[in-house]
Amino acid sequence: MDIDAFSAVHGDKWSRLHFLAHKRRLTGAEADELLRLYQTVSGHLSLIRSVAPETGLSASLSAALAQARTRFTGARSNFMEDLARFFVISLPAAFYRIRWLTLWCGLAFVLVAGAYALWIGTSPEALRAVASSDAKVQQYVEEDFIDYYSENPAASFAGAVWTNNAWISAQAVAFGITGFWVPFILFMNAQGLGIAAGLFLATGKMDIFFSYILPHGLMELTAVFIACAAGLKIFWAMVRPGPRTRLQAVADEGRSLITIALGLVLVLLISGIVEGFVTPSPLPVWAKIAIGALVLAGYWVYTLVLGRSAVRAGVTGDMDANDAGYRSIAA
Repeated sequence: MDIDAFSAVHGDKWSRLHFLAHKRRLTGAEADELLRLYQTVSGHLSLIRSVAPETGLSASLSAALAQARTRFTGARSNFMEDLARFFVISLPAAFYRIRWLTLWCGLAFVLVAGAYALWIGTSPEALRAVASSDAKVQQYVEEDFIDYYSENPAASFAGAVWTNNAWISAQAVAFGITGFWVPFILFMNAQGLGIAAGLFLATGKMDIFFSYILPHGLMELTAVFIACAAGLKIFWAMVRPGPRTRLQAVADEGRSLITIALGLVLVLLISGIVEGFVTPSPLPVWAKIAIGALVLAGYWVYTLVLGRSAVRAGVTGDMDANDAGYRSIAA
């Protein structure tokens, strides 16, 4: 076989294959054409290798076919593009879709914590049930509560806080489908915070309590509310699947909320850094609270601005059809 003559006859098809294989987006007709060319050029390559297996032409056609095969299988090679899509589109969309549930979880938490704080802070009987003596109350308010934030090195403390909060959030997402685990987590954490606030209220030192809670707590607690909202979203998909089957609804929401779980790792890392380095720092109280407020504001701007745009474009935070296993050949 004359390789030069063979190339002259089929060169246009090879060039077209290379062009389509590297084109960023394909129409339906172009995808069909690419598949046909892939099959045709595979035959050409076999013929060429039977005559001259080690040539530049053979290597060139192999590379073009490999790129075309990548398009068919939907494989991704641009990690940075995927990473940018996750943080700019998928994650804010997933946060945005549960924004109202996040706020409702936060409201329920505040009501329960506030009720406990008022009960313990204004009722001597309730205060005695929590602390057996005035000395124990004073020790907690003046020493134990404050020392908790500074008794360990900042980096070590931040890591421990991150791990603990990530564990709580993971439970909320993973066991949210049960329907009772999220209310349980919310109640137990609200109760704990309310009792602590009640002890400070009883001693007239709520300013100290807020100076240590607000810098990191604004974002840290919001992260817990987000995780709880994600868990409730899965539960509600099971209860009210809509036009989808119950299994499909749970699978769709579950994949979307994996996105949230991954995003919360970063959110909780930031709040852990604030708790480890800002909360116990000698900065003025107003500066520490301002830092916490800026972190929280950053989250909501990120969610509402980028998330709204992504959701309007049809993004849910779920995997695309190819990654989810709904199709095996990508156009």
